[in-house]
Amino acid sequence: MSTILLTGFEPFGGDTLNPSWEAARCVDGETLAGARVVAHRLPCVVESAPRALAEAIEATDPALVLCLGLASGRPDVSVERVAINVVDARIPDNAGHQPIDEPVVEGGPAAYFSTLPIKALVRDLREAGIPASVSQTAGTYVCNTVFYALMHFAATQRPSLRGGFIHVPCLPELAARHPGLPSLSLDTLAQAIRIMAVTALERREDIRLGAGAVH
Repeated sequence: MSTILLTGFEPFGGDTLNPSWEAARCVDGETLAGARVVAHRLPCVVESAPRALAEAIEATDPALVLCLGLASGRPDVSVERVAINVVDARIPDNAGHQPIDEPVVEGGPAAYFSTLPIKALVRDLREAGIPASVSQTAGTYVCNTVFYALMHFAATQRPSLRGGFIHVPCLPELAARHPGLPSLSLDTLAQAIRIMAVTALERREDIRLGAGAVH
């Protein structure tokens, strides 16, 4: 049986939970489209998160990697298009480090595109009644770092490995502590993961769907 590696992050920024990990562990151990889901929690640390991801890939030998992260303020499930080779941390990470204008990988390409069928994921989520969009930026913090590290690992060590990054909004209990932030329930996020995993496993070619941005 093939494996889907699903990652989420530990809490950061003073919060006590991270929706990306809470959602990931809800799906841990399930079988989706004939593949077993293995969830792994990553540290919210710029230096060690890529190494932890690589170790998880080596340990599980997945056919597909879906990395999740929290994007407070976004109203929907955001499927990321591109990872860029820069870390520009607005706040310190969980190790107290705040890299500014540093590369994720010294000498690496400027950017990598996701190898997920990103627009098909968005379509299938919307058809299931789950708000979703294509995102043109994964930021410049640990989420983008992990996204870039994943794609660089695949490009340089495992060309057949497919994967990408998805940002999720707050859970209601987190939004309650930060008034005004949109949220989606844990059940909704878990179902979104199931839909995206199945679509990504069953489809390699993406669809044509207007999902760009004007700014």
